[in-house]
Amino acid sequence: MPWPAPGKHTQDAVAEAFNLEIRDTVAKLVSAGKGHPKLVGFLSNEDPAGEVYARMTSRACEKNGIAYELRRPGRHELESAVIAANEDPDVHGIIVYYPVFGTQKDMYLRDVVSFEKDVEGLNHRYRYALYHNIRTLDEYRGCSYALGAASAVEPKKCVLPCTPLACVKLLEDLGAYDKAAPVRKQLAGRTCIVFNRSEVVGRPLAAMLANDGATVYSVDEHGMQVFTAGAVSGTIKVEETSVEQKDALASADVVISGVPVKSFTIAADAMKPGAIAINVSQHMNFGPGVEERCALVPAIGKVTIAILARNLLRLHTNFHSLAAKEESARNAATDTAGSAAVPAAASLTAAFAAGAALTLIAVAVSRR
Repeated sequence: MPWPAPGKHTQDAVAEAFNLEIRDTVAKLVSAGKGHPKLVGFLSNEDPAGEVYARMTSRACEKNGIAYELRRPGRHELESAVIAANEDPDVHGIIVYYPVFGTQKDMYLRDVVSFEKDVEGLNHRYRYALYHNIRTLDEYRGCSYALGAASAVEPKKCVLPCTPLACVKLLEDLGAYDKAAPVRKQLAGRTCIVFNRSEVVGRPLAAMLANDGATVYSVDEHGMQVFTAGAVSGTIKVEETSVEQKDALASADVVISGVPVKSFTIAADAMKPGAIAINVSQHMNFGPGVEERCALVPAIGKVTIAILARNLLRLHTNFHSLAAKEESARNAATDTAGSAAVPAAASLTAAFAAGAALTLIAVAVSRR
């Protein structure tokens, strides 16, 4: 597929392709008497962006046959509300609209959401998997994990963060990926710059792009780092860099910006002619003239929400379908029978704790 021409490129076709797939899957579940998957959103802040995201989620779920319920607990009641949803068998997915406290407590809340219901892939199990190239939950063979022995059905794929994966899917659709090249080399020779290094968007996105072969400059208020493929296949290397930000931007084939303030703007003449520009922020981060100079995707919210719904269906398949429940019951029986021979405390939580700090000398994701 050729590199995209300058101009405005919408997200609509990519989002609709996912939505058609989602509607088809939901229709099959309903026709089989399994009902509609249910997503519960928690909004405990007064952030206008959270309100917009919640409304968009509601509309998309209704369109795709997914049951959606928005709950508004106070932020100090949020933890107990999430735990109640974790334990509710009628709830198949949970999303919390962050920020709530805007502190380390938000990181803690991400781990309160059960990994069996985490549609955003923010639970530390999924974060660990992303940075260590663990593609399925069945690969955790060294742990006493709730799934027990190797899956008797299909492997349980891990959930990836919605916005980074939406960016990757848009880049694929635009032709940035060389599909004739081998996996991990499809962005080889390309330079990307990502303005955002949050744990929700920028850092996982930089890792994903680097794992596909790109040199990725990652920028936040503290400075710039560079992400590249590591010497060991599947690993990434993160380093400080002496490259000036303006030079990195001028050389970038792909510019992705998610800076959540109105005052931040990337000037058109600072960018490489013909570059791909993707705006992830609720504010337009690209200045006038960018669409004449570059291929500009001004918004990605529809694709992000389609990925969220896709993640919900993945969780439904992994944990809430009849086959998943039968497998869980078999594994529980096996674990009980073997408990005398297996030490009880080789817990997955302990294994993941080693990686919960997300030392990024680790392995990035191979997602699709």
